[in-house]
Amino acid sequence: MTELTKTLELKLIEPNAHKRRKLRETRETYQHALQDAFDQNCTTQTEANDVVVTYDLSGYAKNALKKYVPQLTTTYNAGDLHDDHPVRFTNEGLRLDHKPENAVEWYVKIPHHEDYHLWMPAQPNPEQREWLEAVNAGDAEMGESRLFEREGTWFLHVTATRDVEECSGVSAEERTPIGVDIGEASLVTVCHRDDHGSLTAPELWADEGKTVRQLRKTYFTAKRRLQTRGSERIAESFGDDVWNQIDDVFHRVTREVVEYAESVKNPVLVLEDLTYIRESMDYGEFMNRRLHGWGFAKLHAQIRYKAVEKGIPVDTVNPRNTSKECHACGEVGYRPRQATFTCPNDACWMDEYQADVNGAINIADRYLIGESHSREHTDGDDSAEDGGRLTAPQDTQADATRQETLGTDAS
Repeated sequence: MTELTKTLELKLIEPNAHKRRKLRETRETYQHALQDAFDQNCTTQTEANDVVVTYDLSGYAKNALKKYVPQLTTTYNAGDLHDDHPVRFTNEGLRLDHKPENAVEWYVKIPHHEDYHLWMPAQPNPEQREWLEAVNAGDAEMGESRLFEREGTWFLHVTATRDVEECSGVSAEERTPIGVDIGEASLVTVCHRDDHGSLTAPELWADEGKTVRQLRKTYFTAKRRLQTRGSERIAESFGDDVWNQIDDVFHRVTREVVEYAESVKNPVLVLEDLTYIRESMDYGEFMNRRLHGWGFAKLHAQIRYKAVEKGIPVDTVNPRNTSKECHACGEVGYRPRQATFTCPNDACWMDEYQADVNGAINIADRYLIGESHSREHTDGDDSAEDGGRLTAPQDTQADATRQETLGTDAS
């Protein structure tokens, strides 16, 4: 059995004026409490509790804030918070009710404040019906929920965790590790070795990386211009549309990554462990904000749940120096250009190599030599939290493959 976590999407169906006003009151109060605790630099749950306890919110929202603010203040390098943080509730705060005999089958209870809750009809993602029924039946465990508004429509995202059957009893040693490198230039790069240890043809999603970079640049440029004109609502609506486009790219790429894995005998997708990446990522305030908002954790999570649904296991490795080491000799090299890795070892057969492919090979090789996260840690907690730069070591390989990858432009 493998534990799988998924985010369930529910759209709240046309709340009346009273309920819409209550939802906005909850959101505004929550954001004020969040900003207050952030401004006071609360780094512990006790400190956050002393701030948020005075606000007219449900205990479920306050408890979520107490957990969230210390994480935010220790990892978020911006001087100001974004104004679009969703309202978070702990798992005890939400209730589902299923009425299959009604035209609207699903209803959800959303906490407003201590003694007042809102029952709302909800339309779930039809592809997630089985999961929602599992939650309602107690076969899946409900986690934190998030409430937000987009273009006048309210949505609720609920995390759920359940055990799923693995399709194969193949041991870890018999698996073929596929290294997955996630970056800014090539959005995702995957590759693996064949039975003889030679690198197979890698696959890079470089055009998608360029598309996402352009969308982000367009968004931030337009947002600054619209905010200067005082058009906050237009800026918010424009931003939602851009992020939806980015999310569409993420879903397509991660689906294709899993399809790549399905074409390999006894695959295991190997990613970098996100818990290590935050600790080592310090590029200054501008770059930190840029990379932290890039969506690495979302890509990581989408690959994970889509793979497990197909019966493909996922593992993680420590990302230390995975993008800096030569996969052929292990020497620490450098990147004269974004898409090029250069090895300084004169004795190494490899001089230059496609940088993202080099990282993906290193990730796969760390699994091969027994450095997977699951083998180092027996608690099994390798879930993706906040995002960071993903990248990442040894190869004996034909010159033809080297020339092929050198000719791939991932910038």
